[in-house]
Amino acid sequence: MKPNRQEVEQVFRGLRDRIVAKLSELDGGAFVRKDWERPGGGGGEMSELRGELFEKGGCNFSAVHGERYPTVPEGKANEADLKLGIRAPQPDEVAGQPFFATGVSLVLHPRNPFVPVVHLNVRYIEVGQAAWFGGGTDLTPFAPFAEDTAHFHDTLRRTCGDERYARFAQWAREYFFITHRNSERGVGGIFFDYLRASEDVFRFVQNVGDAFLPAYVPLVERRQSMPVTDADREGQLRWRGRYVEFNLIYDRGTLFGLKSGGNIEAIFMSLPPLVSW
Repeated sequence: MKPNRQEVEQVFRGLRDRIVAKLSELDGGAFVRKDWERPGGGGGEMSELRGELFEKGGCNFSAVHGERYPTVPEGKANEADLKLGIRAPQPDEVAGQPFFATGVSLVLHPRNPFVPVVHLNVRYIEVGQAAWFGGGTDLTPFAPFAEDTAHFHDTLRRTCGDERYARFAQWAREYFFITHRNSERGVGGIFFDYLRASEDVFRFVQNVGDAFLPAYVPLVERRQSMPVTDADREGQLRWRGRYVEFNLIYDRGTLFGLKSGGNIEAIFMSLPPLVSW
């Protein structure tokens, strides 16, 4: 049974507000909010921070709709995924069908190279009679610390449960992979898609969103005052290049936003303010 669109929007807006409030408290700066409208239907709100702790941070909300779903879902069902409720819609389910999509997307690029870059996305999509949730979160540190990686993953494991965590952590390793560099983007996290909509799945996605601050904030507090050399900064800027490459070439959210006529500023919010190769 599909959840109520308005309820999903309300929950996602609330998640955005809680995250923005906590990050503003950590940074000491304020997010600048900017509404936008999509010509084909719907719109959203950008929330961007250029602060002392976070060189650039964005936490965007969107709710868009249109007459024709712009992409073709990828993936084939297998028995293990079906048990978890994962089933990609078939082309004949979505071809030519109207769509609705809402979600929250966050990326943080800290100033201190030892505070890790982090990404979070949760989304809900309806196409015709099909409806599903997707999302994920991953950590992309320039200089990984084993205890930070363990804390991040342990928080996600408790949130997902062992079975979901095992599948979604594997999916993250496969998804956040830069093929042309034969390298993962960072130290992983979770990724999931095509979780067919139900009340149980909706609660799970809410829990994933709520786990973001407990998973990430302790890492910020632990690393934000570490001393930084010029060499550290140079290495950080080069590392950011890989983040740019992934988002422009492989990221599903970026590609969906561009194909569906989304707001360009909001789509490219994920890109760092400074980068080098």
